[in-house]
Amino acid sequence: MATANKPAETATAPAEKPKSKRLLMIGVALVLLAVALAGGWLYLQKRNADIMLGVEEEHSEEEEEVVVESAAPIYLPLDTMVVNLSPDGDRVAQIGITLEVSDAHSLEKVKSYLPALRSDILLLLSQRTAEELLTNEGKEKLKADILASAAAQMKAARKKGEKRGPQPVRKVHFSSFIVQ
Repeated sequence: MATANKPAETATAPAEKPKSKRLLMIGVALVLLAVALAGGWLYLQKRNADIMLGVEEEHSEEEEEVVVESAAPIYLPLDTMVVNLSPDGDRVAQIGITLEVSDAHSLEKVKSYLPALRSDILLLLSQRTAEELLTNEGKEKLKADILASAAAQMKAARKKGEKRGPQPVRKVHFSSFIVQ
């Protein structure tokens, strides 16, 4: 009888070892899953707390520009400009320009340099001919030149010690355009 019981014990013993290894692996997997979930939950709680307190995450310049561009634009209408056109000065252009700026801080910055911007725009306009301004290509080139002039003014301001950031003037729009 002792010999009959021995084979039965050896038959059940190998079956329990793989079962215990499987249970151990399942236990380890559950512990790792619990740790991962707890870590994710803590991360999200900290992030939400930072957002509620107004702490901003650091962004690279490209990320900051994307965030700025997604904000609603602010428009700064300039006074209507009347300019004699080159080369003979017999023709006149009356143009209303509106600058699109990215935010309220940029609006104040652009307003502080508005006399210099207006002067540059008047010089750009007086160098054009009536034929050039009457074409769409000429108007688009004028917009690009005005935008470049605004960028140059803001770049000069940064050289004087102001903080570097995204370009304050995003676009140039015409509110009126008359060539006589």
